Amino acid sequence: MRLKIGLALGSGAARGLSLIGIIEGLAALGIAPEIVCGTSIGALVGAAFATGRLSALKARMVNFGRHDTAGMLDIRLASGGLIEGRRVESFLTELGIAGDLEALPLRFGAVATDLASGREIWLRKGPIGRAVRASIGMPGVFSPAKSDEDNGWLIDGGLVDPVPVSLARALGADIVIAVDLNSELVGRRFTDGGDSAASATLAPAIPAQIPEWLKNAVGPVIERALRPAAEYPSYFEVLANSLNIMQDRITRMRLAGDPPVVLLQPRLPDFTWLDFHRAKDAIAEGSACVVAAESLIKHACRSSLANSDG
Repeated sequence: MRLKIGLALGSGAARGLSLIGIIEGLAALGIAPEIVCGTSIGALVGAAFATGRLSALKARMVNFGRHDTAGMLDIRLASGGLIEGRRVESFLTELGIAGDLEALPLRFGAVATDLASGREIWLRKGPIGRAVRASIGMPGVFSPAKSDEDNGWLIDGGLVDPVPVSLARALGADIVIAVDLNSELVGRRFTDGGDSAASATLAPAIPAQIPEWLKNAVGPVIERALRPAAEYPSYFEVLANSLNIMQDRITRMRLAGDPPVVLLQPRLPDFTWLDFHRAKDAIAEGSACVVAAESLIKHACRSSLANSDG
């Protein structure tokens, strides 16, 4: 019996662009996953791969600049987050990352979290864009997504399962290659200018329909609110580091209880969560990560298949 290979692609905001390089690197080794699961940014890149649009996503992201990031933002504080998120769905549709999950040639699943109960939700049916949108609902950043099943609210799957090994196995994967994007982030401060860059990106993202006089009044307020102070950690530092700590602890516990056959951990400690304009660096690190683990990957996949046939 031929064993099925599955990918469990973890959460990590802009660091998730390294997943493009990882998937390309695995393909170069002849690794052909039949099952793909993702949490947060892992769901987005996984959906691109599952729909055959990974190259389109790569081509778009390597030319992505700070202004493109600002254009993706749609601030709606009243909806539970800084970013409403509909532009993310439009972005996916423009790249051809669309259709229903059930119709994909690969088995695909995304992880989200039920806001009311804290339950882990596995999204395996319905529109791809809606599943990705729900999985990337980072608390305090993206507004929650509406659930089709019970009319509840869904937020980022990284709160419950940052690296979805269990879902990959539930969908039939015998060999799971997992990617943890957050292994080197706990304990560092964002002192490299990332916070001020994030503030500058968010500040101009006020909806276009707001009158100019109101933009002029609100813009400086937003900028002052997001600007880091010398004696205090900034808003983004507190938010990002808190999420990093939480996801690191959850990841360690989940992987200890359900370890993958191969665990890849690209090294991107200097990436902030909005560094989508650094796609080339992230992709290169993803490729390098696969090269460094080539012998392990080949041995794990070949020995497992050999044992199965025996």
